[in-house]
Amino acid sequence: MAEGEGSGTVTPGEEEEESGISMVEVLEEEQERELDAAAVLGASDDTSCTYDQGNMKRQALYACMTCCPADSELLAGVCLACSYHCHEDHELVELYTKRHFRCDCGNSKFSQNPCKLLKDKLPENPENQYNHNFRGSYCTCQRPYPDPEDTVEDEMIQCCVCEDWYHGRHQGGKTPPDSEFAEMICSQCLTKHDFLAHYLGLTVSVVKSEESKASVDVETGAEKSTKKDTSEKVKSEENESNKEVAKEEEKADDNANVKKCESAECKLKSLAKQELPDGAAFFIMNWRKQLCTCEECKAKYKSEGVIFLLDEEDTVSFYEESGKNRQRSHSAPVQRELEALSSLDRVVRTEMVHEYNTLSSSLREYLRKFAENKKVVRDEDIREFFSQLTANKKQRPGSSVQLFCK
Repeated sequence: MAEGEGSGTVTPGEEEEESGISMVEVLEEEQERELDAAAVLGASDDTSCTYDQGNMKRQALYACMTCCPADSELLAGVCLACSYHCHEDHELVELYTKRHFRCDCGNSKFSQNPCKLLKDKLPENPENQYNHNFRGSYCTCQRPYPDPEDTVEDEMIQCCVCEDWYHGRHQGGKTPPDSEFAEMICSQCLTKHDFLAHYLGLTVSVVKSEESKASVDVETGAEKSTKKDTSEKVKSEENESNKEVAKEEEKADDNANVKKCESAECKLKSLAKQELPDGAAFFIMNWRKQLCTCEECKAKYKSEGVIFLLDEEDTVSFYEESGKNRQRSHSAPVQRELEALSSLDRVVRTEMVHEYNTLSSSLREYLRKFAENKKVVRDEDIREFFSQLTANKKQRPGSSVQLFCK
């Protein structure tokens, strides 16, 4: 019989390991955090300004509220490297990612704060597009994120057209689960770009106001549908029809579809224009591939400033996956660490878990002051933390593990 089995007793090391977290979970959790960070930063370089790369397809950006206060007329965005080296002690707002943007750091909007990484820059970047996110406000409610005064649990989601972030409840109602849709288009953009009404059949759902309930005939007891119910039924049938059309076209050769569209009819002639919803629309994966590419439609996309919808590399999912792949290629596989751990006995593994949890708690406490003061964490700050940890660390009596921080 193994020690502790059937006797009602468990060794201290066994009890601590079973009730705590395993090293496998620690490593997997750490790898997941690294991938999440890489997804946001993409292929961003934290040492070189991206200005020389022009208006990049997509990059991580930050707005400096110290240099360009929210109540001023100045709207500007800086790249990851400039947020570290040129605005390290400033109040920064993380903008996640924006498309077709060139770093503004050091141009005429930053007269008191020149770029430390690149000196020769134009006064402005005329192709850059700005919205109220650059002032630290979001959604139709014009509130910051996170909002200290908002006590309602609600997920924020980004519109793939205007790139603003919205509360679900301010776009008509509850949003579907993330796994069920690829991109969202807000109600404002749906109204602005009316050609999208032809593609509502490619949505998993659209946010609508509460529908009227069917009335009941008092004399016969039979249910009578209201006019709106009939309209919704027709709309549902059109959705199914459009989805079938999309499926059939997807099965065909892509080149043949493009040739047919450019040389023959526009796709919109075979797709019914549907009534726009009261709220946002949530589109399926690869819905953009179903957009018409005839010359007339492409001219419309260009005139309305949404030609990027035809670019497969424009999507946030493509950007995030590129960042994750880059991280995977530069990271050592978890299996190597797991093999090393397997050679250690239970007590040592338990002590390592304890040390890791202590380190994690200390680091979270150290970083809290940066979050409270809205300061960027620099490499020097992390080195300072580990230097202090090494200086203050006292070995526990009887411990068989020594941790060294470099």
